Amino acid sequence: MTRKTSPQFRLALDYGPLLVFFLVNFLGRGPALARVVEATVAFMVAMVVAIVVSLVKTRRVSPMLLISGVLVVVFGGLTVYFHDDRFIKMKPTLVYAIFAAVLGFGLATGRPLLQSLLETAYPGLNAVGWRKLTRNWTVFFVAMAVLNEAVWRNSSTDFWVGFKLWGVIPLTLLFAVANVPMLMRHGLQAGGDAVGDVPPE
Repeated sequence: MTRKTSPQFRLALDYGPLLVFFLVNFLGRGPALARVVEATVAFMVAMVVAIVVSLVKTRRVSPMLLISGVLVVVFGGLTVYFHDDRFIKMKPTLVYAIFAAVLGFGLATGRPLLQSLLETAYPGLNAVGWRKLTRNWTVFFVAMAVLNEAVWRNSSTDFWVGFKLWGVIPLTLLFAVANVPMLMRHGLQAGGDAVGDVPPE
């Protein structure tokens, strides 16, 4: 049986490993590539820990956290093995593309896939609200995939890391907040965790 957890706990699981990546990269010494490789190793370890903690505390792992975890381990492993930061830079693009494809497939086939993932975070939301929310997140993920590709291919590693911290996380949270008025018009009950349960990168 799945155990209910607080929004803060879920945010820590989703974004804690990413913050570990930023912290290790920031505190590391040496050239940008060396720091990113060290941060990637820490990221991989932190992601595995987050998955284990989720299993122990909630007896489940959300599909989004699992997808992110698998891709972090795969692309992180390639980054470390080949000593090439292009792999970890491409990982967010693939995560966004997978989420966009899954949600887009749900929209096209009339299957409320996002609803099955986040229903407890949006109590009272009606079918129209779920469709609009799914559409919005699909468009957002496509835009973020394109943006990530543009940034990492046209900037330095340090700039890309800064963009992840000061660009991606705020953009994601702001986007979640921007959806709240629409959700309220479509039945979202007060007290729902519409911002706390945002899809991780």
